[in-house]
Amino acid sequence: MARRILLIAAGIIAGAAIFAAGLLFFAVLLTYPRLPSLEALTDYRPKIPLRVYTADNALIGEFGEERRAFVPIDQVPKLMKQALLAAEDERFYSHGGVDYIGVVRAMLGNIVSGHSQSGASTITMQVARNFYLSNEKTFTRKFNEALLSFKIEHNLSKDQILELYINQIYLGQRAYGFAAAAQAYYGKPLGALSVAETAMLAGLPKAPSAYNPIANPNRAKLRQKYVLRRMHELRFIDDQQYQAALNEPQQIKRNLTSYPVHAEYVAEMVRQMMVERYKDAAYTQGFKVYTTLDSQQQTAAYQALRKGLLVYDTRHGYRGPEGYIDASLLQPGKEDLLIDALDGLEDAGELRLAVVRQVSTKGVIAQLKSGDEIRLDGAGLRFARFALTSKAPPTARIRPGALIRVRQSENGWQIRQLPQVEGALVAMEPQNGAIKALVGGFDFNRNHFNHVTQAWRQPGSSFKPFVYSAAVERGVTPATLINDAPLVIDPQEIGGQRWEPKNYDGTFAGMMSVRDALTRSKNLVSIRILQATGPQYTQQFLTRFGFPPKNHPAYLTMALGAGSVTPMQLAEGYAVFANTGYRVSSHFIDRIESDRGQLLARMQPEVVGQNARRTLPARNAFVMTSMMQDVVRYGTAAKARVLGRQDLAGKTGTTNDAHDAWFAGYSPHLVAVVWVGFDQPRSLGGSETGGAAALPIWIDYMSVALKNKPDVPQAVPEGLVTQAIQSERGLRNEYFYSEFQETNPELGLGSSSTAAQPLEEIRDQLF
Repeated sequence: MARRILLIAAGIIAGAAIFAAGLLFFAVLLTYPRLPSLEALTDYRPKIPLRVYTADNALIGEFGEERRAFVPIDQVPKLMKQALLAAEDERFYSHGGVDYIGVVRAMLGNIVSGHSQSGASTITMQVARNFYLSNEKTFTRKFNEALLSFKIEHNLSKDQILELYINQIYLGQRAYGFAAAAQAYYGKPLGALSVAETAMLAGLPKAPSAYNPIANPNRAKLRQKYVLRRMHELRFIDDQQYQAALNEPQQIKRNLTSYPVHAEYVAEMVRQMMVERYKDAAYTQGFKVYTTLDSQQQTAAYQALRKGLLVYDTRHGYRGPEGYIDASLLQPGKEDLLIDALDGLEDAGELRLAVVRQVSTKGVIAQLKSGDEIRLDGAGLRFARFALTSKAPPTARIRPGALIRVRQSENGWQIRQLPQVEGALVAMEPQNGAIKALVGGFDFNRNHFNHVTQAWRQPGSSFKPFVYSAAVERGVTPATLINDAPLVIDPQEIGGQRWEPKNYDGTFAGMMSVRDALTRSKNLVSIRILQATGPQYTQQFLTRFGFPPKNHPAYLTMALGAGSVTPMQLAEGYAVFANTGYRVSSHFIDRIESDRGQLLARMQPEVVGQNARRTLPARNAFVMTSMMQDVVRYGTAAKARVLGRQDLAGKTGTTNDAHDAWFAGYSPHLVAVVWVGFDQPRSLGGSETGGAAALPIWIDYMSVALKNKPDVPQAVPEGLVTQAIQSERGLRNEYFYSEFQETNPELGLGSSSTAAQPLEEIRDQLF
């Protein structure tokens, strides 16, 4: 009887199994033809962001909803593949899409634990889910996932499947694929990752949010240890590698929005250009744009401008905390409320945001936004000492709850502040217009306004060389004497009211040479030169340097730089002097490539000696460079002598009431322009000139940019003659246009005794 019951039960079970198998077979027959096409896999086109690079391949910007970088499977490091197999699917290369051994093991594990903790998803199943299915935990989804896995395995090779997995899967921090994750978390390419870092990334697919090393470092570390143990068990790493990886300290990239080279303003210029050209496709097609920037020069420019603006800011004193929060939020248990109160307030490079917790006569204890507590005392408080006293007004006093900026130095933490003053630096090669460095302001995250290309400001005395150049072309020489004496201008000559211009120092030097007048930046001499040359003629002459006439009205105020320029325009203008007379347009993009490296477009720049147009005689450029070299050697830019070069030339510039401070200078290798001022124009301060505020920034930058560059002496071009002239600095050779010497002998240019007669006396002879 028992045997019969057993046979009946076995028959029922077998029948049920056959019936279930039949249903399953029927379901497969019904479902398989309805599975989606694999075109998304066989013609894989991921959304890859726009990436911007320097000329020497440093990444400076990414733009797109997803961080992604496609890496062919043959370029994926072997260690990365092994880590993924150890973490996700050790039998990937042997199963047919579903790992039955893994399924059984997972089922047993779930039974033992009493709850579902493992789903036995293979890499192929994850590819199916990522491309076609949702993450809902239902039998139907699992069934379709298994069938899709079979279909994928039937149509794609194992390496193709793994390549899709490595490039498609989401890994947190907007990073899709392991190449993007390596950059997002470590700022490295895949090939540069250590064993420990590789294991950390390999642990992310299981739960990117739960095992995120930034948001959940402790859980991430546990997952990393699991992956390392599996790699060790599978003999992918040896004992020594295993122990070293376990003990390796984490070096997570905390600031996910920054790049090794600060070139945010250029990256934004590229983004705007690409969107204009490619519309929304710019963000998804994986374009790679290589700029003309040099990463070393860009870093030097960024550091020099920030240093210069901070030095200026320090000279003008501490203004007080940026603001205040409720001091009660600093109490234990209110950490979440404190985080909310600081939302939107970010660090600005080395200037870290901190909340003051305690203030005493011994020092200040503050908390960084990261949660770390720091102490400031002694020299670290010197800059803000007044704000710690009871004499400071309430709105400027440092007290608990005050929001301050701190910077870490070799001597500890120091109180600093974000400068209100702004600045710009742009440098370009005069031979082809390639931008080598561009910094459009103190901090892009604080102010997106690009002062290099968008700030129209008065150039002040930095514009005088262009006025002098026009006069040289009409017969004025460096040795011509002009009277630096009081001058009253008729209203009709300047388009306004009566004008009585002054020199910056308020003094008058009397008769002096044109060379000396430029060296010492004498305003009254510049005005007299423009009077003789003619404002209308000079206005048209300026177009040789790229300055539109409409921005420089034909009035005598032009002699003092009362028109408007951008730093970029000024750099292009000075490049004409630096390259001996050729007009070259600036450009910041070298080439555009596809995500696979195919060349899509390349810049065809204007190049001196090839296709650039000469707009200024070489002898004019030589004479002007010679005079501007004296500005650097003896004049308002004499600080630049610290660079120890003989081929530097340039001109300082300070506008009325010191609203703008400039220095524009060059060598045959490079032109660089620095501007300092406030966005809403106001005085920089009585003693703040181009030589005080802008020139030090230029020097700091050029000390790096011109390092190891040969000192290039000027070659005297045709059309010039030299003559020994007695000057304030003794006997020197001066340069004259040969035809003026021949056709205007009455000027006495060949005689040192008459070559320096007053311009007023020769005006009629010249014109």
